[in-house]
Amino acid sequence: MNNARFATAIHILVLLAMKRDELLSSDFIAGSININSAIVRKELSSLRDYGLIQSKEGKGGGTRLARGAEHIYLSDVYRAVKQSPLLGRFNDPNVNCPIGRQINHNIKEINQRAEQALLERLRGISLADFVKQFN
Repeated sequence: MNNARFATAIHILVLLAMKRDELLSSDFIAGSININSAIVRKELSSLRDYGLIQSKEGKGGGTRLARGAEHIYLSDVYRAVKQSPLLGRFNDPNVNCPIGRQINHNIKEINQRAEQALLERLRGISLADFVKQFN
């Protein structure tokens, strides 16, 4: 996973939670994050596909949370934007090498344990709890 994607998604969700009675445009969100609105739209698509946000298109449209911030957990956000293993991608080693034959299996086990620990920690933090840091 690219760490910028997680940070971008969290920023988007914090904005939506703090302005929960408004539909926010991708341009408004991009201005807050100081990034291109095309990047914001990509993250909005991921968050929408995961059921965290709703969007209305056209004039007067925008984006809002699909459910209360107390029902969205940072583990949900991580899952919505995750693209690759936490500790990186696996390589294509020489299978004739005694290390190369086993390295990916051993790295995969470490990665699974690290990701499980991260998800357990993030599962304990709701978006509502996280937003309290900004008031």
